[in-house]
Amino acid sequence: MPDQSPTPEAMLFAFFNEVGILAQLSRALFEARLPQGFNLPQFTVLNHLVRVRDGQTPLALARAFQVPKTSLTHSLAVLERHGLVEMRPNAQDGRSKRVFLTEAGRRFRQAAIKGLMPDLQAIATAFPPDRIAATLPTLTDLRQAMDAMRDTDPDPPQAV
Repeated sequence: MPDQSPTPEAMLFAFFNEVGILAQLSRALFEARLPQGFNLPQFTVLNHLVRVRDGQTPLALARAFQVPKTSLTHSLAVLERHGLVEMRPNAQDGRSKRVFLTEAGRRFRQAAIKGLMPDLQAIATAFPPDRIAATLPTLTDLRQAMDAMRDTDPDPPQAV
């Protein structure tokens, strides 16, 4: 009887298929809780500036998110118009700008996360948090490995 276990590639495809579905479901859930006129990419910029650091150039942010600079520029314009980020001249080259989170941006991020809490509590009731905690190290390791691959790939996939 032949071995019926899936190939590593098939297992990875199934894994990333589930991750993609989860991303779509979580995006819809989160965007339903954001204030009118805001979307998840805008929130993720704020979250990135808190999580990693602010003061990055729009080009560096576009690379981090693997999106065209024009898409990121639109998100930054919306955030700046609402006073959530501030664009300052780049002292290193004088041509580009750097993106800084404002106090209003920090409060907006916290309020957005707080608005999601009832949904997260409902999920925690149906899906025990200890199971989530057990998967986090693996997901973190995978993200870090993929980040490293992205950062060293001389020919990265182009965003569409």
